[in-house]
Amino acid sequence: MAKLLTDAEIHAKASGLSGWTIEGSKLQTTRKFKDFIAAIEFVNKLVEPAESLGHHPDIEISYNQVTITLTTHDAGGLTQNDFDLAETISQIS
Repeated sequence: MAKLLTDAEIHAKASGLSGWTIEGSKLQTTRKFKDFIAAIEFVNKLVEPAESLGHHPDIEISYNQVTITLTTHDAGGLTQNDFDLAETISQIS
């Protein structure tokens, strides 16, 4: 099981991520696209990185807006896995 990060570690790592916020024990970002099709195309680009890291985001789609929430469920909070995936997602357009 992945090790939970301390509050200090979480805030230090989050400060290096543009567009992400800490919401309780979760890391979250929302992206807006021109339409539903573009939003779904973005979500489809998340499949490969999530599978290769063995870590999967919670995804909410509302027409042209995609909200991604990361947490390590079995650890009960944020771990390095969440920040690794957030960095990868941040590079996807």
